[in-house]
Amino acid sequence: MNGVAVLHPLRSRRRLGRALAALAAATAVFTATAGAATAAPFPADTDSAGQFCGVLSLPCAPNTAVLDGKQLARTKIALLAGDRTARAALNNLLAQANAALTKGPWTVVDKPQTPPSGDKHDYLSLAPYWWPSQPQTPDNPLGCPYVEKDGVRNPATDAIPDKPERLTAFSAIYQLSLAWYYTGNAAYAKRAALDLRTWFLDPATRMNPNLNFAQGIPCKTDGRGIGIIEFSYTFTQVLDAAAILGAGAPGWRHADSDGLKSWSGDFLTWLRTSQNGKDEAAQANNHGTFYDMLSAGIALYTGQKPLARQIVQDARGLRIDQQIEADGNQPQEATRTRSYHYFTFNLVAMTRLAAIGKHVGVDLWAYRTPQGGSLFKAVDFLIPTATGGLSHWPYQDIGFTQYAALDSLHAAADEGDRAARAALPHVPTPPGGDLYPVRPAAEQLDDISLT
Repeated sequence: MNGVAVLHPLRSRRRLGRALAALAAATAVFTATAGAATAAPFPADTDSAGQFCGVLSLPCAPNTAVLDGKQLARTKIALLAGDRTARAALNNLLAQANAALTKGPWTVVDKPQTPPSGDKHDYLSLAPYWWPSQPQTPDNPLGCPYVEKDGVRNPATDAIPDKPERLTAFSAIYQLSLAWYYTGNAAYAKRAALDLRTWFLDPATRMNPNLNFAQGIPCKTDGRGIGIIEFSYTFTQVLDAAAILGAGAPGWRHADSDGLKSWSGDFLTWLRTSQNGKDEAAQANNHGTFYDMLSAGIALYTGQKPLARQIVQDARGLRIDQQIEADGNQPQEATRTRSYHYFTFNLVAMTRLAAIGKHVGVDLWAYRTPQGGSLFKAVDFLIPTATGGLSHWPYQDIGFTQYAALDSLHAAADEGDRAARAALPHVPTPPGGDLYPVRPAAEQLDDISLT
C-alpha cells in the first residue's frame, strides 16, 4: 500500500524567506519534467502572464468558485521553495496535462445522433443503469420496456459520445489551466482556452445551455432531472479553470470570459426554472447535494454571491440534516449496490459545497445537525474502510475502489480533522498519483462514468 504525503503549510521562516527572495528577484526557474511541453522560467512581474502580483511579486490568487485561490498561490510558493510533496503532485498533474495538449477539442455537435429537439447543439445521453427487458425484434427494435439494474452499466450508452467526451474535455480543461498556473507555460493555457471556446462559445460547436435530454430512457422519457448529475461537479471544475485562466492567461480573452459567464448564467436560469432542474433539486440523496453545489458554484462564478450564500446556508437543513446521521452514516446512499462509491460521491459534493461556503462566509464544516451529525463525522465513518479495505465496509459494494475516499479525507484534514490526517498515509494512492496538493478540492477518484 502506498502512503499519501500531506502538504503542510510553510512553517520555516528561512524557507519562506528563500521562496520570497526567489520570487522578488525572479531567479526561480522550475521545469516540467514530463513530455514536450516544458515550463518556461517564471517571469518577475508581468500582466500578460498573470503570474505575479504586488510589490514582492507574489503569485496572484485566482478568483475561483470551489478551489481556494489563496491556497493555490501558497502552493506555488511551496513549489518555488522546493517542497517535495507539491513537486511530486505537480509532476503527476503535468503528465495528464501534457497528454491533454494533443487531444480534442471536443464538441456536442459531432455525435451521429440527433436529440429529440432536432438540434445537435443539445447535450444527449442515456441512463446508464437501464436495460431492455425484451428481445429486440423488427416489431420492437429497442427491446422495450426498459428496466433498471442498479449499478450495472448498459454498454449501449457508449454509442452516444456526449457524456464520455464531456468528462474528458472538462477534465482536460481543468488540468491544463492548473498546469499553466503553476508553470507559466503558454501552451497549456492556449489549449485550455481552445477547448473551452469549442465546447461553450463558438457558434458552430457550442453546447446549448440546457440538459433537457440527459439520461433519457428509451421507450420511456427523452430526458430526466437526474441527468443533471453528469455536469454537477465537472462543470464546477470548468468554472475554476476559467477563473484561473482569467488571472491573465495567454489565449483567454475578456470576451471569452464574458461569454462563458453569460453561458453559465443562462445555464443557471435553466437549472432553477426548468422541470428537470426542479426535479433534481427535490432529490433527497447525492443528486440533491450535487444540484446545490452546482447551483451555488455557478451563482458565485457569475457574480450572484447572495444567491450562492443562500444555497449554502439552506444546505445545512436540507442536505446535511437529512443525509448524515449522528455516527456519520449516510442512509440515503447505504442501499445502493455501489454504496461505498456513493458515500464518497456524496461527500465530494458536500466538501465542495463547503469550499464554496468559505468563499461566501458560511462554514459547513462547523455545522452540527440536531442529532449530532456533521461533515467530519461522515468523513470519519469512511476511515476504517479507506485504510483497511472492503472487509471493513458494512454495506454492499459491487465495484469497490478503496482510494475513492482520499480527497474527502484530505479536505477534512485541512479543516482540522486529526483522525483524517492520521489516516492519509494509510490510504492507497490513485493510479495517477495524489493530486490534492496542487488542486486542493475533492474529486471523485473512482469511475464516475456510471453515475
